[in-house]
Amino acid sequence: MTADSLARARAVADAVLYEGYLLYPYRSTTRKNMARWQFGVLGPPGAAAAGFGEESSLSAGFVLDPATDPVVTWTIRFLQLQQRQVLDGDGRPRAELSAGDRSWVSWDEAVPQEIVVGPVAAESLVRPLAVPAGVDTEEIAGAAGRAAGALRRTRQPLTGEFALTVARDGRFLRVTAEVRNVGPPATGTRDALARSLIGAHVLGQVTGGQFVSLLDPPAAAAPAVGRCASHRCFPVLAGPPGDRSLLLISPIILYDHPEIAAQSAGELFDSTEIDEILTLRVMTMTDEEKAQARATDPRAAEIIDRCDALSPEELRQLHGVLREPGLGADGDDEHREQIPPWSEWADRPRPVPEVPDGMDWWDPAADRAVRPDRDAVPVAGVLVRRGSRVRLRPSRRADAQDLFVDGAPARVVSVHQDVDGESHVGVVLDDDPAAELHEWFGRYLYFAPDELEPLDGPEK
Repeated sequence: MTADSLARARAVADAVLYEGYLLYPYRSTTRKNMARWQFGVLGPPGAAAAGFGEESSLSAGFVLDPATDPVVTWTIRFLQLQQRQVLDGDGRPRAELSAGDRSWVSWDEAVPQEIVVGPVAAESLVRPLAVPAGVDTEEIAGAAGRAAGALRRTRQPLTGEFALTVARDGRFLRVTAEVRNVGPPATGTRDALARSLIGAHVLGQVTGGQFVSLLDPPAAAAPAVGRCASHRCFPVLAGPPGDRSLLLISPIILYDHPEIAAQSAGELFDSTEIDEILTLRVMTMTDEEKAQARATDPRAAEIIDRCDALSPEELRQLHGVLREPGLGADGDDEHREQIPPWSEWADRPRPVPEVPDGMDWWDPAADRAVRPDRDAVPVAGVLVRRGSRVRLRPSRRADAQDLFVDGAPARVVSVHQDVDGESHVGVVLDDDPAAELHEWFGRYLYFAPDELEPLDGPEK
């Protein structure tokens, strides 16, 4: 494991930590921002059953392949809620306070917490996780050097446990890691959230062994992997491709070897980081909305400042990135040899190919075997493909529009097949004045092959 590998893994872990922390447009008055902290929240015991909090634990089952005597360092990471209350000059609570050209609002902030367990042997253990309560006060300066008010930040104590259960499974070790909130019961929704472990996840670093992928295990480890179970989390390999020394137990779904896109200019703290959409949304905010957002949190202010400062070139690089599925770190396609050679079909229609033997349909590399712009589907003895002319005969009545297109001539633009093996043909209507625009946007009408009548003869 290299320092670069660990830095890469921690960058992803930081994104997980703040996932959903700020929901655009980042204002305290926005309804979405009134229901934050939706990922990896471990509430006090009984809070979920009482209906005002989340479950108190998450657990991950995974497999460790020990080379010698494996030693693991576990890093448990989460956010602690910090309630920021605005006080006026007389010490009275206020929802908002302005001084000069700045404003502050009462707001729930987040304090990142990180507790390290280890290095320890790969053995069963239980370790306490404790974060103390705290109260801090920050003065708000006003005119003539006098205090205009203050910000009082309050944190409740957090009490948790980290537990490992390790069992031998053939030559492998089958491990279950659990993070639990074991604090006293909460009295209500606000109290439950203040004493929750928010965005909880675990980063594991091993020496003297390696973690096994649960998504693509080697054949020897597959039975042990099949006996693993996880609850509210997803263990994935966290280092670069080829590195199996790092594991990330994430409360959101990830793939092995996740990474932050190089095109991302910075965090947006909002559910999977769709940077271009969120950046454009921030840029549409009014000056008043931006001022409200800046008043909530320094991280929100950073987002707005960064989005406002983006150059056209920087914004353009967020759009239209194409990635080759199945490519390793060196750019080689590990699955290329598994895909049938379709080159001889380049200028001829061919039925949608089957997923190659030995490959699962969900493997991204399987996409290389299909070409919706060239694939064909047999209809009444004719291979229908892109460019074929057909007449629509809707029979399933999928929606009311079917009544209006019955008998209409159309042109095929794509042929698809779903995971159940059913074919779907995308068409644009001949007499639609917006057909060219629909085709450019990819807004097709879809029909089953038996709802089409070919208007072209068989190809010779």
